[in-house]
Amino acid sequence: MNSTIHSRILRFGSFEVDLRSGELRRDGVTVKLQGQPFQILAMLLERPGELLTREEIRARLWAADTFVDFDHSLNSAITRLREALGDSADDPRFVETLPRRGYRFIDSVEREVQTTVIPDCSGVRKESRASRVRRTSTRVQRALTSRYHSSDI
Repeated sequence: MNSTIHSRILRFGSFEVDLRSGELRRDGVTVKLQGQPFQILAMLLERPGELLTREEIRARLWAADTFVDFDHSLNSAITRLREALGDSADDPRFVETLPRRGYRFIDSVEREVQTTVIPDCSGVRKESRASRVRRTSTRVQRALTSRYHSSDI
């Protein structure tokens, strides 16, 4: 049976996001965006045009037993995301703030699914380690036997 790998590519504006590899590209050039800002972008792109609440972000990015200054951490992550996108809170093109509620991705998003089929190799016979050891052992025995018999001459 063949295996299938799906690579989810999302496009908006001049950007392309590969959710599988965790990469953001602008006009084909990789833009540095890692960790929480990238995760927030992925969450926003899952539901463009819809509100992503601060509580949803907290639940997905910070464990319940994690003690951080959530507001500061989230604001910092959103700032880094906007910087990577060349976006602005005052005049947003991509990420809109809904005060005290959350964020919304406001540009259109194109979804592309790339599928790669990996052929099934289960029908290909693989030699076991034990079989290789027996085969090697047999060769060694033959070599030693032939040397022993040739030295008797």
